Amino acid sequence: MSVKLNSVLISDEVDQQCVTILQENGIKVVKNTKLSKEELLKEIPVSNKFYSLLLCCENTPGGNTLSAAELTCTLICCVSRNVHNGDRAMKEKKWSERKALMGCELYGKTLGIVGLGRIGKEVALRMQSFGMKTIGFDPIIPADVSAQFGVQSMSLEELWPLVDFITVHTPLIPQTKNLINDAVFAKCKKGVRVINVARGGIIDEEALLRALESGQCGGAGLDVFSSEPPADFTLAQHPKVVATPHLGASTSEAQERVAVEIAEQFVDLVKGKQLFGAINASAMTNALSEESRAWVSLGQRLGQLAGSIGGQATGQIKVTACGASLKQSESYLGAAVLAGYFATKQQAGGDGITLNLINAPAMAKEQNLKVEFSTIDQCCRPYSASVTVDLGGGFKVTGTTCSGGAVLLSLQGQDFPAPASLSGSIVVFSAADSPQLLSAVSGAVAGEPVTSLTLSAGGGGDKWGVASFLTPPAQKSIENLKGVVKAMSTVTFP
Repeated sequence: MSVKLNSVLISDEVDQQCVTILQENGIKVVKNTKLSKEELLKEIPVSNKFYSLLLCCENTPGGNTLSAAELTCTLICCVSRNVHNGDRAMKEKKWSERKALMGCELYGKTLGIVGLGRIGKEVALRMQSFGMKTIGFDPIIPADVSAQFGVQSMSLEELWPLVDFITVHTPLIPQTKNLINDAVFAKCKKGVRVINVARGGIIDEEALLRALESGQCGGAGLDVFSSEPPADFTLAQHPKVVATPHLGASTSEAQERVAVEIAEQFVDLVKGKQLFGAINASAMTNALSEESRAWVSLGQRLGQLAGSIGGQATGQIKVTACGASLKQSESYLGAAVLAGYFATKQQAGGDGITLNLINAPAMAKEQNLKVEFSTIDQCCRPYSASVTVDLGGGFKVTGTTCSGGAVLLSLQGQDFPAPASLSGSIVVFSAADSPQLLSAVSGAVAGEPVTSLTLSAGGGGDKWGVASFLTPPAQKSIENLKGVVKAMSTVTFP
């Protein structure tokens, strides 16, 4: 699917390569980096043309990978040898301070890498050349994959007592906020050193300051802070801290790569090659027709449902689009399914960016996870189109759109006579078939804001069921359900 793009407004600084590539492909470029917020809002609707905004160059998935990895390695080296304090002493003509600047070798030390995506991998490869042992944690990257680049995968609880250095490469999400805190420092060796070039807030700054003062933490390299610029520079000014002002992507090479990626993504968008290789997934989704947006939402929700219930994909995810109207849907449906699938796996992985329609395909490529996309002309009546997601290992889920919303048609080959809504919070369960099943489940969740309760068709054996709620059910109701069904999972859709 191609998109008509009359011009692109660039409102932030970007390498000239971006402008050149766009213009060479017949796209008009309007560049004004001095617009205030109010002026920008006035500029957008200046005509009925479709504008795309380049507001933040750093949203490309891989453009700054090497630069961020190199800065991480630089900070590891600086922290280990007190380079910052040595430099300060020389500038102040204090040669005698060299006696107080005893450092440590990196050779033979253990580096713990939390987040083994693109940046974490590149850091590991570089620090291995120093003779460091690399161990790590990532809920998405399988252990056999990390082993291919020399990182032994383990849980966080196993990792903390072993490390001499810790570097984090995760997004800032609820699961990673203050991930490294007082409790973690207490589990580590005395003198452990920490590095953060990902997102401020992953390391609890107050806990870090306490650990530095007590000696539990021997030093820190910080490129990011919970507020930028910091409201309080106490941590940045600490003598055991090497601090830089968010320079992870501040290299000419990174900015050029980012500019090229952005331009190529827009060119692909215009040519219909890759719909979501774009800077802002929601903006690109809004450029689609109402019908296409509904299928994007369905793809994400089927991917999320499959990831929540079906576990880990076995090498590839099969996406089958059924119906003539979805013949040209490959450019967005595969990415949508991946985004939903990875959302269920993401806790501490992702190199500081949120997994979405933009970068989910890149994450899949890193893990050698392939999407096999196919289309079928005819669809089972009464539906004119549907989408099936197959994780392998026997797990399969099918859905369609109804009045713009996503609904579930079948799960593990069992059809739902009344499609189940994929919105809000749902509880998916399996239970032995019996005439009392529906009433038993209804009784278990009595008092909850249930919007629908659907059971799969067919007699004998186990049945699948879906209970939909306006808000997540209370823990008491969950416990009641556990006493009625064999297995269950709760899924909350965005």
